Amino acid sequence: MKQAIIIISSLFFSTLFYSQNIGLNLSIFSILTLIVLIISNTNKFKNKATIIYTLLYLVTAAIVFLQHTTLSIITNCVVFFTLIGSITEAKSSIFVNWLNGVYTTVAGFFHRSFDFNKKEAKPTPKKDIDFLHWIKLIGIPLVFIIVFILLYKNGNSVFNDLISQINLKFINMQWILFSVLGYFIFSNIINPVEVEHTTKLDLETGNSLFKGKNFSEEDLKKEKQLGTTLMLLLNVLIVFYLVTDIIAISTSATSNAETLSNQVHNGINALIASIVIAIVIILYFFRGNLNFYKHNKTLKSLAFIWIILNAVLVILIALKNNIYVSSFGFTYKRVGVYIYLLLTFIGLVTTFLKVLKVKNLLFLFRVNTQIAFAILMLCSTVNWDYHITYYNINYAQSVDLNYLIKLSNNNASLLKTYNDKNTLSSNNYNRINNKHTNFIELLEDRNWQEYTYENLKQSNNTKKQNY
Repeated sequence: MKQAIIIISSLFFSTLFYSQNIGLNLSIFSILTLIVLIISNTNKFKNKATIIYTLLYLVTAAIVFLQHTTLSIITNCVVFFTLIGSITEAKSSIFVNWLNGVYTTVAGFFHRSFDFNKKEAKPTPKKDIDFLHWIKLIGIPLVFIIVFILLYKNGNSVFNDLISQINLKFINMQWILFSVLGYFIFSNIINPVEVEHTTKLDLETGNSLFKGKNFSEEDLKKEKQLGTTLMLLLNVLIVFYLVTDIIAISTSATSNAETLSNQVHNGINALIASIVIAIVIILYFFRGNLNFYKHNKTLKSLAFIWIILNAVLVILIALKNNIYVSSFGFTYKRVGVYIYLLLTFIGLVTTFLKVLKVKNLLFLFRVNTQIAFAILMLCSTVNWDYHITYYNINYAQSVDLNYLIKLSNNNASLLKTYNDKNTLSSNNYNRINNKHTNFIELLEDRNWQEYTYENLKQSNNTKKQNY
């Protein structure tokens, strides 16, 4: 039964993706994948985490069809690996799910075939049809016959003439190889496997720190004095920096793009170094027994203050970036600054919780990877090229049309509308019209596997025009 499912799925895989771009095919593949996984792992889909990842997988597939952005495609692939890993072991951390998902997809078949540590399997009842046996029985001899025919052609002119009369052009070897790739993928994921040592270690390790054996009051007192001195000086320094930064923001001119750009970029560079060093120093001092030292309250308070001050630094950089965007519009780099600042702020909050609740490093890794996954999901729901263009042409004080034209075709219709309503230079006018024309031609040339929501919109527009 499983072999029949794998073979049928591999043929669907080739039909969907061979010589096709990403579009509707990815949504259909996601549904097909879920059907295969549910049929072969029914019991695993009773788990709450697996059900959530299943729904997220369907959502990301729908987003790919609706928006057709690179980020949505990447997110769909990430959720695919997460789902496969969750079926393997639903209670493991999300980064272990990723590891198990990738491992299953790449090497699941070989893991099951060469796992010498597994217990001897009970004899299974004889199948009515052994599909794998028939594939081997037909495929292996056929491959060797073709190889030897090619070798014998060069040794005998009569044999060569006879073979040359056989027309095998109808056989598409690339399509066959693509089907083999589909067979390989579905063979791997139909029964997900795990990286046993890593999964076991993850399940056995909690989030809390515990008092170690080598608890020396004298050593901890010295370490606490060093930490307190260092944290105090660093707090004084960052307060001085923040005061001067606030003065710089309040007195700087906002009309100079280069000045604003330097302020934001230099602030980001300072932020990167400051936050990384801050977190490393805090993690160093609160890595073990100092958490349980009764005289560590002053050090903890200074650490909390430093985390809060670094959070203020994040907010100041966000304000600078906001001034920059208001004046000159969005770009991917400026959007990236906001996302980085958000991740940085979250990192500071989780570090604060790690010290407050006496958690270990694995707690930080688990929580931050979960949050990163959630942010990736949220970001994939946004059609960035469209919204960047919409904001820039409607709200930015200065519009960089050259940048907007270079973005993907997701903003082609929006630029066309802007082009028709405004008086632009002949160069930009022609470039926007060409971009929109090429976009319409691309939609019309797509096969059904490559369809996206834009094809439906274009079809409706055409019907209205004809009507």
